[in-house]
Amino acid sequence: MTKADIVAKVAEETKISKAAAAKALAVTIGSITEAIRKGGRVALIGFGTFSVAERKARKGRNPQTGKEIKIAAKKVPKFSAGTALKLAAAGKAIPAKPKAKKAAVKSKKK
Repeated sequence: MTKADIVAKVAEETKISKAAAAKALAVTIGSITEAIRKGGRVALIGFGTFSVAERKARKGRNPQTGKEIKIAAKKVPKFSAGTALKLAAAGKAIPAKPKAKKAAVKSKKK
């Protein structure tokens, strides 16, 4: 599925224009990117969590020459799939969420 496919699906499901759906997707991706840039994490319950992982500096080897090289430490984006996404990928049924109980409304006494 491409970005264009997602935009078309969102536009169809929500009955908005493709331009509005594209803007909504761009804002969503931009918000996630900005949070990651600041070193934060973005958790979408049931879908997954975007975060930043830090890789330590290490030694590697140039495969052409066999010479040892230094690989610098760096930060990389990380995604951890949520339970619902893992179950969907495995082709299993996603368990239904129990409905939340409504809080009792307190009446005001005069």
